[in-house]
Amino acid sequence: MSGLSIKLKTPHTGEYEQPTGLFINNEWVKGVDGKTFEVINPADESIICSVHEATEKDVDIAVSAARKAFEGEWRKVTPEQRGKYLTKLADLFEANTDTLAAVESLDNGKALSMAKGDVAACAGCLRYYGGWADKIEGKVIETSHDTFNYTKKEPIGVCGQIIPWNFPLLMWAWKIGPAIAAGNVVVIKTAEQTPLSALVAANLIKEAGFPPGVINIISGFGKIAGAALSSHMDVDKIAFTGSTVVGRQIMKAAAGSNLKKVTLELGGKSPNIVFADADIENAISWVNFGIYFNHGQCCCAGSRVYVQDTIYDEFIKKFKARAEKNAVGDPFHNETFQGPQVSQLQFDRIMSYIEEGKKSGAKIETGGKRVGDKGYFIAPTIFSNVTEDMKIVQEEIFGPVCSVSKFKTKEEAIAIGNNTTYGLAAAVHTSNLNTAIEVSNALRAGTVWVNTYNALHWQLPFGGYKESGIGRELGEAALDNYTHIKTVSIRLGDALFG
Repeated sequence: MSGLSIKLKTPHTGEYEQPTGLFINNEWVKGVDGKTFEVINPADESIICSVHEATEKDVDIAVSAARKAFEGEWRKVTPEQRGKYLTKLADLFEANTDTLAAVESLDNGKALSMAKGDVAACAGCLRYYGGWADKIEGKVIETSHDTFNYTKKEPIGVCGQIIPWNFPLLMWAWKIGPAIAAGNVVVIKTAEQTPLSALVAANLIKEAGFPPGVINIISGFGKIAGAALSSHMDVDKIAFTGSTVVGRQIMKAAAGSNLKKVTLELGGKSPNIVFADADIENAISWVNFGIYFNHGQCCCAGSRVYVQDTIYDEFIKKFKARAEKNAVGDPFHNETFQGPQVSQLQFDRIMSYIEEGKKSGAKIETGGKRVGDKGYFIAPTIFSNVTEDMKIVQEEIFGPVCSVSKFKTKEEAIAIGNNTTYGLAAAVHTSNLNTAIEVSNALRAGTVWVNTYNALHWQLPFGGYKESGIGRELGEAALDNYTHIKTVSIRLGDALFG
């Protein structure tokens, strides 16, 4: 790896080896055009290092390596062995937790405790799909006495996967797990803001024993490498997690090329509904976690908080006090809950939404300002006095900003909860089981949490309604994204047609 790595340090682990190249065919290589780009530390705005940039030429090379693996050695690998590779990779994630989490915090800015949780979830996800690898089965279907019919599930082939910057490692595992379990090969493009932890994790692929070309990891920009992957004629499937705007572009590219299979996990503007009979302290704790977890940079963030009118004033007062207790600062400090936003661009975008909220007449209960004079830190922000037509209520902000509104009846809560183009997640806080079930069933969202929030688990399908995407991540459902169903019908006996 000479010339394709650099010695870096993190406050948590000290010195480590940071790969900077492209991981193609189980080797570290330079980009064909020799381009590199800088990676910025969002906590202090310093340059961490530079990594090699993949262009269209590098995408071609990675896809070719993946195709060769799929048509060659990987075809001979048994489902049981695929499972062993994945479970070995899970073991390596656990063994390298400190380093992976520290790099994630350095690169993304998330609190170290949160990053460690992400690594644990990566291991759980990879191990879960390792268990699925030899349990992907077809059916025998009876139609008549003189035919024998069966279905089998086959891998799609070369899968392009584009992951976001808010959960770099976790999305790495979410994408790789089901794709590999089903027998596919992959080319993953990381987000240009956060390539480092994914590159460190790439070293573990070779250590786990995966054959060359089965998993390829490239760093690059969406408009170049992402676009090339989405429109590539030898990519059989594209999976993307990110904004709805980019999701539309990827879908157009897939349709305009070889009509490749597409799954999209996109944006959200999730309602977090608190009824008067809820345990208010518990509800506030989960509402706080629902919006400020991961700096508010969650597609399923509970950014629209609706509170029943009889407890609204009490809720606002207590929620404001709770939000102001969130420790915002250095991701490597033990007490930190909320780190910086990922980039200057994202910081500016969030601050512009805050200014828009002020101009439209919404009231800032707390926050609404920068924290410190270095790094992309924004104070936890709560808006009240909002109306449903405001941009801060309708558009995804993707930061530590929420709006709080009141409602009177259950029917009104359902109506305003569904008053969005998105449908990724929602939450209901109540002590009444009938209310919990009725409202959960009525909300047009892929996931509804009751008396909790962000309770994601690799066994539970996750994805959206409406403009929040197509298909499901996680659980058994994710395997459908990575398999074709083949029907085989065999005529029995000697009967002739006609």
